[in-house]
Amino acid sequence: MNSPEKSPPLAVRGISPVTATAIVIANMVGTGIFTSLGFQVGPLPSGFAILVLWALGGICAFCGALAYGELAAAMPRSGGEYHFLSKSFHPSVGFVSGWLSATAGFAAPIALAAMALGKYLTGVFPQVSAVVASLTVVWLVTLIHVGGIHVGARFQNVATWMKVLLILVFIGAGFTAADPQPVSFLPAPGDWKLITSPPFAISLVFVMYAYAGWNAATYIVDEVRHPQRNVPLAIALGTLIVSGLYVALNAVFLHVAPMSELAGKVDVAHAAADHIFGRTGGRIMSGLICIGLVSSISAMTWVGPRVTMVLGQDHRILAPLAACDARGVPVAALFAQLCIVITLILTASFERVLTYVQFSIQLCSFLTVYGLIRLRRTCPDLPRPVRCWGYPVTPVIFLLISAWMMAYQMKEHTRESLAGLGTILVGLLLWRLSHRGGEGGADGKAVPQDA
Repeated sequence: MNSPEKSPPLAVRGISPVTATAIVIANMVGTGIFTSLGFQVGPLPSGFAILVLWALGGICAFCGALAYGELAAAMPRSGGEYHFLSKSFHPSVGFVSGWLSATAGFAAPIALAAMALGKYLTGVFPQVSAVVASLTVVWLVTLIHVGGIHVGARFQNVATWMKVLLILVFIGAGFTAADPQPVSFLPAPGDWKLITSPPFAISLVFVMYAYAGWNAATYIVDEVRHPQRNVPLAIALGTLIVSGLYVALNAVFLHVAPMSELAGKVDVAHAAADHIFGRTGGRIMSGLICIGLVSSISAMTWVGPRVTMVLGQDHRILAPLAACDARGVPVAALFAQLCIVITLILTASFERVLTYVQFSIQLCSFLTVYGLIRLRRTCPDLPRPVRCWGYPVTPVIFLLISAWMMAYQMKEHTRESLAGLGTILVGLLLWRLSHRGGEGGADGKAVPQDA
């Protein structure tokens, strides 16, 4: 079911560029940065290699953000990859991307953030059940966003900037710690071999998961003021801020805690906080990290249902999920996402969920950035108020790093990667069931498909 693209009422388009940037930062700074290092220091026992790993992830994310900025300015509509791929390739490709977002792309990261929150919270209150804490927070955050866009925006801004302040305090305290570890961040013999090794590529999976969310503002374009200007600005600025925070924060983790103590741990920030503030201070810091994770859960809870809502607007088979209340809140999509999140929390392990969802997310981002290159060739006259800086070098950098990472992930985590491809297959089958002859683009105005 297609409908003409319509501009939302001015009352709905109320998100400032500051809030849009906060959504990007909150989507990015979540589970990954507080948990990923534990899976990296074992196969990569080098401070220099770890920092290169995180810097490379930042470069890749920023190159992707530049490409998405052009697409968002040229084709302003909520939906992210769903909208972009429908326009640059075919509505079926966009549908599959939207299906991934609706089923796993946001629900799985929310579940991961909630699992991590539960883990950190038990470090503060050992008597609290991690699962109960995880379930409670996803319910509460969902109910906050049912309250409307302005309620959600205020909550999001406060939670996000508190989180940024927390990280800055953590970094400052870490570098002034009295007992630093004997780790070097300069290249040493064997470091370049580590950087070109399969474990480095696999570790990049966890890093790119931590950077996931740099495209968050593209999912809510219809709710941003002056989106053709502010959405590209928000994703570029948010990505730059987070990249700097990530490199510095991982340096602090390695600076204050032994690698042997971090290896294999999910709650690496708690371990580092124990060394900076002592046992009591570590528990306090873990509580503050929980607040930061609430910000991430909130951002993804806000963004995810908007993709599902647009899917429901365009496709009859998912029409019930497009239902909104009088304030424009996609209530049906919110609670559908909540059900998936609860199922993942109750049934899945942290690492398996992460590797499963990351392959699918990265594949959609890969196709979206390639779609930018394709549109430059097939639709040269498409209005582009913002152009990708450094084109074609920056999108090619993103594509090469993404392809390298996905190839190693398929090799090393074949089962989880195939599960991601299986989800794509289900989406294609669902498209076939919903598709009717003569259907146009995802929003009724497809870009010419003459290539």
